[in-house]
Amino acid sequence: MWYKDIVTNISPRIVRGTTSGHIYGPGQGSFLNIELISEKTCAYWLQSISELKKDFPDKVLIASIMCSYNADDWTELAKKAEAAGSDALELNLSCPHGMGERGMGLACGQDPELVLNICRWVRAATTIPFFAKLTPNVTNIVTIAKAAHEGGADGVTATNTVSGLMAIRPDGSAWPSIGKERRTTYGGVSGNAIRPIALRAVTAIGRALPNFPILATGGIDSADAGFQFLLGGASALQVCSSVQNQDFTVIEDYILGLKALLYLNSLESKKDWLGQSPPTPQHQLGKPIVNLSSVVGKGLANFGLDKSEKEKAITEHKVMTDILEPCPKPRSIDAPKYGIPSIQTLVGKALPMIGTYGDLDNNQQKVALIDEDMCINCGKCYMTCNDSGYQAIIFNPKTHLPRVLDDCTGCTLCVSVCPIIDCIRMVERQGPYIPKRGIPLGAGVVPRIPALGPVELFPSS
Repeated sequence: MWYKDIVTNISPRIVRGTTSGHIYGPGQGSFLNIELISEKTCAYWLQSISELKKDFPDKVLIASIMCSYNADDWTELAKKAEAAGSDALELNLSCPHGMGERGMGLACGQDPELVLNICRWVRAATTIPFFAKLTPNVTNIVTIAKAAHEGGADGVTATNTVSGLMAIRPDGSAWPSIGKERRTTYGGVSGNAIRPIALRAVTAIGRALPNFPILATGGIDSADAGFQFLLGGASALQVCSSVQNQDFTVIEDYILGLKALLYLNSLESKKDWLGQSPPTPQHQLGKPIVNLSSVVGKGLANFGLDKSEKEKAITEHKVMTDILEPCPKPRSIDAPKYGIPSIQTLVGKALPMIGTYGDLDNNQQKVALIDEDMCINCGKCYMTCNDSGYQAIIFNPKTHLPRVLDDCTGCTLCVSVCPIIDCIRMVERQGPYIPKRGIPLGAGVVPRIPALGPVELFPSS
């Protein structure tokens, strides 16, 4: 990233994110940087562009440029970048740190009028395509995207990093800390920690401006993540933090993964797969299990006498079962039933299903269903529902197996904390949903208890 003036970089300036999970090594979930500006001159980058296009004439090269709100500066940079051989431009209207104080980056990209005018200046100065790189640090990113569209931009990049402060140490200092004074500033968070924010921005722009190209960036760390952005309306993908985690070979992995996802979309036998993941078979601690509910007729715990009874029942069942019947089906290679779709046909496929809260049907309710045979009796579902949900799960005092009550409202909190994939599923509620509101509507205001000292809410007698 370069702009009209030369600056001296600060150090340290890029740190691993605290949202990563692991403290050391690759696989970081996010990064935070407080500066990504190049100290190289404009002439250096112009020469680099010319040399790269000479060596790789068939590759697309997009120059990223940035300057303050000045028509002459934007015109100069755009013309120079085009003359050097750039195939397109990306206007940095979103740098969240350092440049904002200098009237660049974020300072321009948060104001739709400034974005509109900058795009008009660049459009008048160059004939090659250009994209406005938008910041997520605004109230409504669609307003900014519309300004770029009106100004003549050929598309937008969504999004730049999210402004944040990664961590504060126990002594009050932050990291990165600059100089002996250990001062810091707010930086830009990148990586998969910001994917939900970037995905929201891409889909919101895609819904508001159909067929307006979007270069998606923000947390693309797998083929599956990239596919989500494409389904959400992105025309192309950008990857940075994932390359920092590993190297440029991840791009080859993602391309292969996208091809696999497209192929799976064409197979009738894989229609129940979640991307490249087949449905979860019933298991206990990773091993295939016998459905004891049908064999024993009751739920058994995974400890004590129940465990012995369970193992005995499984043994007797296996003795009575012909392990060769039914024979496994011979392995076959599926032929695409509908033809392998192209990326273009799937871009924006998810947009019709994304809307406002008012578009949702709250009469179609689901409830949790726990698979007792897969349950490991950890109690997470019971604890989260009891302490922060609807108290709709009870634990059998003998077997420690959980059971969902009719009070379940389908909040899905239990599914979110369960450590066993697909042990808890959300199924259609049987019968109409009748909300329990505690105090009936129209019953009046509950009288205030006078402050006469301690009140025993649940008397023992």
